[in-house]
This record gives sequence, C-alpha cells and structure tokens, in this order.
Amino acid sequence: MYVSETVDETPHLDELTPREIVRELDKYVIGQAGAKRAVAIALRNRIRRQKLSPEMAEEIMPKNIIMIGPTGVGKTEIARRLAKLANSPFLKVEASKFTEVGYVGRDVESMIRDLVEISIEMVRNEKLEEVADKADTNAEERILDLLLPPMPVASADDSSRAASDQWNRTREKLRAQLRDGKLDDRTVEIEVKERNFPAFEIISNQGIEEMDINIKDILPGFLGQRTKKRKMKVAEAIDYLIQEEESKLVDMDQVTRLAVERVENSGIIFLDEIDKIAGRESGHGPDVSREGVQRDILPIVEGTTVNTRYGMVRTDHILFIAAGAFHVSKPADLIPELQGRFPIRVELDSLTVEDFVRILTEPQNALIKQYVALLETEGVKLTFLDDAVQEIARFAATVNESTENIGARRLHTIMEKLLDEISFEGPDLKKKSIRIDAAYVQKMLAEIVKDQDLSRYIL
Repeated sequence: MYVSETVDETPHLDELTPREIVRELDKYVIGQAGAKRAVAIALRNRIRRQKLSPEMAEEIMPKNIIMIGPTGVGKTEIARRLAKLANSPFLKVEASKFTEVGYVGRDVESMIRDLVEISIEMVRNEKLEEVADKADTNAEERILDLLLPPMPVASADDSSRAASDQWNRTREKLRAQLRDGKLDDRTVEIEVKERNFPAFEIISNQGIEEMDINIKDILPGFLGQRTKKRKMKVAEAIDYLIQEEESKLVDMDQVTRLAVERVENSGIIFLDEIDKIAGRESGHGPDVSREGVQRDILPIVEGTTVNTRYGMVRTDHILFIAAGAFHVSKPADLIPELQGRFPIRVELDSLTVEDFVRILTEPQNALIKQYVALLETEGVKLTFLDDAVQEIARFAATVNESTENIGARRLHTIMEKLLDEISFEGPDLKKKSIRIDAAYVQKMLAEIVKDQDLSRYIL
C-alpha cells in the first residue's frame, strides 16, 4: 500500500532557498518546523557568506543553534540530513563523554581531528569517482598486457604488419572476453607492494597524538618500495590493479588541502547531550567538573586553531548544533560565555499519534516502507491497512506516556514485536500475501501494552 515515490533530484546547493531546504528535510523528518527553519537559515547564511568579499566573509561567524527537546523527536536526524544536503563534513559527539575520568581539556580538540578525517574520506571518495573510468581503463590494459605480452618492435615490412594486425585482433578478442567475465578464473602473476611498517603512536603529556611515522618515510633511499610477485585470479587481480591505479591518479596533497578547507568553511559538529554538562557544580564522584568541560569546549566553539596531522585547522566558521533534553537543567545553566556562542534556541515538540502515523508512512525511509521492502526479498507481500497504521501509532503513544518517552524510537520496538512472527516464519510461509489490519495489531500487542511491567521490559 505504501510504496516509495520516485526521488526528485536535489537542486544544487546554491539554488536552495530556506523554504526548499525545509522541503528537503521534510522528506525525512516529520514536523519540527521551528528547528528546520533555524537550520535552513544557518545553511543559507553559509551560502550567502561564500558570495561576499574575503574581508567581510572572515568577519561573519556562524549562528550556532541549541535544540531543546526529548529524545527521539528528530534532533540528530535534522542535523545529519542537513549535512548530507550541504555535502558538509559532519560529526556527532556526546558532550558528556568529556566528563569521563581520564579525559583532559586537550582531548576536546579530538572532535576537530575526527572531523578532518571524515572530510578527507569524503573528498578522497569524490576524487576516486572522478578518476574511476581512467583507473578501470588502465587496469584493463595492464591485465591484457599480462594475458598477451606486448609485441616486440619490429621493422615495417608486410609480415610485421600482418603479425601486428593479428596481435591487435587477438587483444580485442581478449578484451571482449575480459569484459564479459569469461577470463575471471584464469590465473595471472602480478607484482604487489609489500605492506609498510605499522604507524607509531607518540604518547606525550599533551595527550595522544597520532604521528603516523613510517620507517619508509624516514629512510626512503634505504628501504625503497619493495614488491613481490603473487599469483591470483583475473577477477581479484583487476580489483587490486584498479585500486593501485586509483591511488596513482588521486593527488593526496590536493585531497588534504581541499578537505581542511571544507572543514573550516562548511564543517558541522553536532554536540549531543549538552544538557548533561550544564550546571556549575562539579557533581559527586570522580567525574571531571561539568563547568570545566564547558570551558574546554568554549574555545573550540568561539574559534581557535587546532593542530592536526594534516596541519593547523581553524574552527571559526564551523557550525555547531548542540542538543539536549534539558529535563533537569536549562540552557541558562550553561556558563554565560558558552550561552553567548549559541544565539539560536529552538524547542522541538513531543510527538503525537498523528506524528507517528506520518512517521510510519510519509518519509522516504519510512519504517513501514522498510519492512515491506525487507520481506519482499523473501517473496512476502506485506500490506498495511490504514486502521493498522493508526493502531500502531496509538500503541506507541500509549507506551511512551506510561513508561519512558523515547519518541519515534518506540516505533522500532513496536514494529519488531508486531512483525516478530511474520519475520521468523517469512521464508516458510505458504501464503505469501499478508494484510496487516487493526485486529492483527491488537492481537499481537494489546496484552503487552495492558501490562505496564511487561511493556516496560518488552516495548
């Protein structure tokens, strides 16, 4: 009944107005208009900033956001989808982890190092896509050279020309067979590079810094790049050669430069559980003072320069989105300096039965669409009637009210329990077409929901 619609091609980032950004986010997150509006403006301001003169652009700082709302209402998802939409390096980090024993202030900088690593991987994958065709062609030629060694250079007489034509025809036949997969099981011998010495980790009193010192880098002339001959099937050899050609064609210095630039200008860090570090008191036990953690995070959010293995990275223009339930504390409990760095506050609403119905059916990755697709792989055609969807949503809301409110995550536990029998019996079912109605939902869930102690443990 609920089938994924064809995905519209996302417009280019520069063309996205705040309204269109919200529309894109609506495809994945239901409701929460205020939060979507805030992040859409923040993203649009980034686009506007890039069109300014360098002097003016340098002065404009991102307007960081605090999202306030219970768990499972879409805080992380909004930030993650925004980063995907903007093709920005994105990192989610729990602020509370910095209160754990063994952390020192310097380790707060690790979030920037992790963000740079994510950015490097993103840019590298983009560059690999650009050179993929060239790498495939080069690898194919190298395999053909192994299967049919190149002809020796000969004189230009008729017999040499005939031999050359014959060689070219044979090579093209082999090329066709290679592309059809007919030569996959043939064995060839190729030279593979030996693995380098493992990287060392330097541990200093300033925290753990990965230096990645390779002995080969220190003594390149002494060791050189050693290779060894290895026999493998053509299918395996072509994969290896494609990787080798890709690494030759991708300039890692350029990748590093672009990745650092992307982090500095469009990186997004999602600071979850910010409410857990709110408060001035140090708390009980051996935990690090919460106020101390706030003071460690402050320079990163304010704008500082962090030393990474790829060079110095400035955090002035990274967008920080903080989130927390703020049940016990409130944003005003953060130290004033940190509050000032998060000028935008948005409150996310608790989810209603109507929201649950929409979450189950509307988004492109809707839960019902996922289960229908999963069971279709077993040949089971699953259909959810409207009254069943309404009943699932009602049960989810009821359990959230009577136990912990975990928002939309409750739908996952409800759906798993509901489809437990069908998922287990799926491959063996004789009747492959199943309709889920309200009566079936009642039968599977009513007893558990009625017994509060049972629902607390199962749902």
